Amino acid sequence: MPPTAPTPSHYLRRLGIWDAAMIVIGGVIGAGIFRTPATVAERTQSSVALLALWVIGGLLTLTGVLCYAELGARRPQAGGTYVYLREAFGQLPAFLFGWTMALINYPGSVAAVATTFADYACAATGLPVEWVKPLAVGAIVFIVAVNLFGIRAGALMQNVFTLLKLGAVALLIVVGLVLARGHYGMAFEPGPAHVSSGTFIGALLPVLFAYGGFHYLNDLAGEVREPQRTLPRALGLGMGSVVVCYVLVNFAYLAGLGHAGLAASTAPAAELMRRMFGEHGATVIAVGIACSTFGYCSIAIAGGARVLQVMSADGMFFRPIARIEPRTRAPQFALAALGLWAIFLILSGSFGALLDFTTVGEWLSHAFGIATIFWYRRKLKSEPSPYLVPLYPVLPMIFVVTVLGVIVATAINDPRNAGMSLLVIALGIPVYYLWRRRLRTV
Repeated sequence: MPPTAPTPSHYLRRLGIWDAAMIVIGGVIGAGIFRTPATVAERTQSSVALLALWVIGGLLTLTGVLCYAELGARRPQAGGTYVYLREAFGQLPAFLFGWTMALINYPGSVAAVATTFADYACAATGLPVEWVKPLAVGAIVFIVAVNLFGIRAGALMQNVFTLLKLGAVALLIVVGLVLARGHYGMAFEPGPAHVSSGTFIGALLPVLFAYGGFHYLNDLAGEVREPQRTLPRALGLGMGSVVVCYVLVNFAYLAGLGHAGLAASTAPAAELMRRMFGEHGATVIAVGIACSTFGYCSIAIAGGARVLQVMSADGMFFRPIARIEPRTRAPQFALAALGLWAIFLILSGSFGALLDFTTVGEWLSHAFGIATIFWYRRKLKSEPSPYLVPLYPVLPMIFVVTVLGVIVATAINDPRNAGMSLLVIALGIPVYYLWRRRLRTV
């Protein structure tokens, strides 16, 4: 068996509850809330149904957050889900998670969101489209460079951009309510009394994806002060804030555009701002979305690098990636490796296919990660946890069953990408055994 990584003794706990809550908010709010509501409106027939879906999705996500709070309190180590899977189910499932997430999904999402950042940055500044790739690459280089100085430098940058994205969200809410001029009935337009399960799931899928990203704080748990106390509070505070923001933004969209207007819009945030302030308004929200996407990239790079570093310390990746720089206590080689891989994906243009092929793997990791709670409760009865998810086992079971249902629905709606996602995971099995053989020969 590969040696267990002594990561908790190497990282320094420098993140307080404010930093941790900002990481949760910044990891969830990216570009989705500025676009996804239009997709949800297309798949629903009333404003009431749309708002209900965002509330239901928020409650389901909060259920997952409560589960991750217990896991983080039990094992406040860098690596998050990788650590839980390794301890509960063994090295192979943990490796398959790391293979799918740290090597494919994290850099793929960073490449995609960095490109989105560059798109909006060019739109806001009037730069030609030829600048998109250079700006996206430059953003990744800058984020990696800041994080090389340690978690405090990365957290400071992250806090600034999270506040900016919250400012953009607040502006959208105010503008939508002002445009409604007190006529908020459009936000409560009733629809058909009966909705098919297929329609409901099809509309819930983009909602749940927009709520994704709450797990990044657990990846950084080895650097959180008083983690048994801070992690549950920061996860609850951060995710609760996101749910409130998302529901209010959708209310503002409906109040300002109406359900039909929202469903017909390709860029509801820009359209809302354009109606209020003209083209200057569209430019302002483009800046806000650029800030939001930039902040997400910072969190994904920081969290993904920790997973990669822990994998390497276990002997499951190149040994130099396991190194933590003694002065800054940052996994500098892991940060550089993740950044370089994301840049390669941008330049090759292959990140879109990677993300399509790993969506199922990401949600499977959430389901199996939270399922480790059952193992911890059964096997470690004598080990008290400072925080326990309420209504156990109901809440973990609700989340796991719901996520598996989402995966099945995704496979039915998009069998090609779901099948490719499972193939990507399966390809990790021979790679795992090759690394095991390499360990025995070193």
